[in-house]
Amino acid sequence: MESPQISIHVVIFCTLNIIIVTTIEATWCVVRSDASAQALQRGLDYACSYGADCVPIQSSGLCYLPNTIQNHASYAYNSFYQRKNEAPGSCEFSGTATIAKTDPSYGSCVYPASPRAAGGLIPPEAGGRNNTSGGISTIPVMYPPPPTNINAVYGNGSDIPNSQDSKATSPKFWTMASLVLGHLMLLFLHIF
Repeated sequence: MESPQISIHVVIFCTLNIIIVTTIEATWCVVRSDASAQALQRGLDYACSYGADCVPIQSSGLCYLPNTIQNHASYAYNSFYQRKNEAPGSCEFSGTATIAKTDPSYGSCVYPASPRAAGGLIPPEAGGRNNTSGGISTIPVMYPPPPTNINAVYGNGSDIPNSQDSKATSPKFWTMASLVLGHLMLLFLHIF
């Protein structure tokens, strides 16, 4: 009779570890603050032309506002990066992107943190040659740049939310919640 209980404990423990590791290791691809608007526009065009889901940054999308090249490029870069399964080189965009460990989501705009949440992987044949290098596309501009005279919408004087402005939940909370719940479940199973 002890064998089934041990097996249940192992399954629960492994499941919780997978949840915790996934939460802790989540990364996002976002724009560098020192990138020029022109370089970001080229990167945005590349990402949207080669497989990123850019519907949320269109005028009717949940991530359209604030309507800045920085916000739109960050969303597109991250979508491309996630859909490339966070492959090495998929968050380069000619040096205009960087990996973030803090969720850049804000309000109702949720940045995907996995290929599944981003709508699935981009097929290897999609995007032509060397599309994970973050190079620049020669495809005509499909997404015109947003106007440059937008007022800052966040308290930090920029259009990019900082940690105080972000509505994203902290991975630390979910890590602790998972650990506490897991230990309580193991304790409960051990007692009964």
